[in-house]
Amino acid sequence: MRWTPGDRSNVEDHRASSGFGVGRGVPIGIGGLLVMLLLSWATGINFFALLNSPGDSPSGAVGTSGRASSSPEEERQVDFVDAVMKDVQGTWTTLLPGDYTATRVVLFRDAMESACGFAQSATGPFYCPQDRRVYLDLGFLAELSERFGAPGDFARAYVIAHEVGHHVQRLSGIEGRVRGAQRDDPSAVNPLSVRLELQADCFAGVWGHAAAQPGRADKGQVELEAGDVDEGLRAAAAIGDDRLQRMSTGHVAPDRFTHGTSAQRVEWFRRGLTAGRPDACDTFAGTRVERERGTPGYR
Repeated sequence: MRWTPGDRSNVEDHRASSGFGVGRGVPIGIGGLLVMLLLSWATGINFFALLNSPGDSPSGAVGTSGRASSSPEEERQVDFVDAVMKDVQGTWTTLLPGDYTATRVVLFRDAMESACGFAQSATGPFYCPQDRRVYLDLGFLAELSERFGAPGDFARAYVIAHEVGHHVQRLSGIEGRVRGAQRDDPSAVNPLSVRLELQADCFAGVWGHAAAQPGRADKGQVELEAGDVDEGLRAAAAIGDDRLQRMSTGHVAPDRFTHGTSAQRVEWFRRGLTAGRPDACDTFAGTRVERERGTPGYR
């Protein structure tokens, strides 16, 4: 990938003020902490969000206190995240004129309090609908290569674009309709979650299609190079539910899928890459969510 560092206006840097021990709610020992980390990593569900007691009111991200200790490589990663976020959001501003509102990536280390509960690195990057922010521990970007076998800039960019895809779902009302359908039919919770995640994969591909157009780097935009698409497809395959479950438990439990299989994630990411249009990303065909759809720019 070719990209140009920017002014970091697309990130909120909380690396200096985050870490274990910042969460409120139910206290647990180190053994319980490790169990929660394993469950969160294996299922993709943020189990730490369940630690807040009913009386707790989640606090949003607060300003940093002091400067984070860092390395030149880590600072380059911050610039990379900012550049990708700027480009992804520029694409969606063009695709959804007047309907897209910018978000930011909240960078943290190990763990921090978010509006959606206790954010921690083991769950990987996630989007919080309550504060409309993407949360990311930069360590996950290294894990993509070292643990999941998905190296390369576009593999990391795919993950960021996927989370912005959830922001698009929030803004367009898709996420709200899905949550309503899940409340009405508990048996649909996991199947609809899978459809939501696959659509975010497809939305990431829509951005990838735009980034693959020649001449973008000369304008200071992100531009894909030869081999980048393969990196993204490997990343999509690496974090399928079936593969993660097999890595963590040795067997696959389809009834616990929340993000889709590796094959499904690759398929929908590829659809977005090929079409370059949001209307190619209807993963809700035949469901109540599709019947209630009425979002300008999405149909």
